[in-house]
Amino acid sequence: MNVQQLADATGATLNRALLWLAPLVDAMHEFGIDTPARRSAFLAQIGHESGGLRNTRELWGPTPAQVRYEGRADLGNTQPGDGSRYRGRGLIQITGRANYAAAGKALHLDLIGHPEILEEPDMAALSAAWWWTSHGLNALADKKDFVRITRIINGGTNGLADRLARWDSARKALGVAV
Repeated sequence: MNVQQLADATGATLNRALLWLAPLVDAMHEFGIDTPARRSAFLAQIGHESGGLRNTRELWGPTPAQVRYEGRADLGNTQPGDGSRYRGRGLIQITGRANYAAAGKALHLDLIGHPEILEEPDMAALSAAWWWTSHGLNALADKKDFVRITRIINGGTNGLADRLARWDSARKALGVAV
């Protein structure tokens, strides 16, 4: 994959794509995101989640939805302030104390003590690839079940039109039949 393909696949500028190329290639290799079908689905989703590789930390209002992160047991947010502290980070926007703990354990990082580590390019890419693979998304990408992938990442279909447009662009950029 080259810089232009990454830019086209994620909706990033060429400068952003240049910054992210090596971390993403390494992360995809490490976690078996190794076919054009898998890569196109992964890159489209992280392109959406990160706003074209611009945001590795969830933009915080807080919005009404973000306020509801506080105290959510399903996210493992059990301590006061967990909602904001464990807001979405990384290219796939890992959210919640429980997800940070799982990612930290898998990647050998202290993400509970230092959640901001997921904002760094290498860790933002690595955590996204880990999360993707740990949730079985390669198999769904192989089946081209992009809507189900979206539901697993997002919990619903928020931004589906943008995600689908990015997937079309990613498949074209990587030579996958649309």
